[in-house]
Amino acid sequence: MKKFKLIGLTGQSGAGKSTVAKYFEKNGFAVINADRLVSKVYDENKSCLLAVAARFGSDIINPDGSLNRQILAERAFSTKENTRALGELVHPFVISQMLRELKNINADAVFDAPQLFESGTDVICDAVVSVVADEEIRLKRIITRDGLTAEQARQRMNAQLSEEFFRENSDYIIENSSGGLEQKVSSVIDQIKSR
Repeated sequence: MKKFKLIGLTGQSGAGKSTVAKYFEKNGFAVINADRLVSKVYDENKSCLLAVAARFGSDIINPDGSLNRQILAERAFSTKENTRALGELVHPFVISQMLRELKNINADAVFDAPQLFESGTDVICDAVVSVVADEEIRLKRIITRDGLTAEQARQRMNAQLSEEFFRENSDYIIENSSGGLEQKVSSVIDQIKSR
């Protein structure tokens, strides 16, 4: 039976992880996106939503039973402790969903997960790739992408692991502050395939 590789893809918000994931996909990797799984879990698993509401307030649930993502984000990203608390509630549901999807994939796969380390999922990966970029570049990308103020964007950035942590705990680092991203990703893919 062929053993397929599972690559953990992570990095700082605004570093360009989603773009890197697309390059992996273009090179034949199946991509499982953790953010998509989180949305699915919130939409389909009421026990997860209720657990989060018990910690962050019942008003995070809209009258129609859906999640008010804006209120949750304001509370969850206000401190590192709150970010960690949210992760501890949601990660088990997301990991379970990821493993279910992985069963149906017959190719090398990438788990695109902003909180790969925090969830402990890095331990089941054959390699961990982290994407990093200069702070000011990331700040501009987050403001543009998420429609946040500079203060809100910095708050999110400060709630995350440091660049130093990613550098010390990853098998590969992709720097995305300047051009040549596709070439950098191709180089990492070549190294992973030759392992």
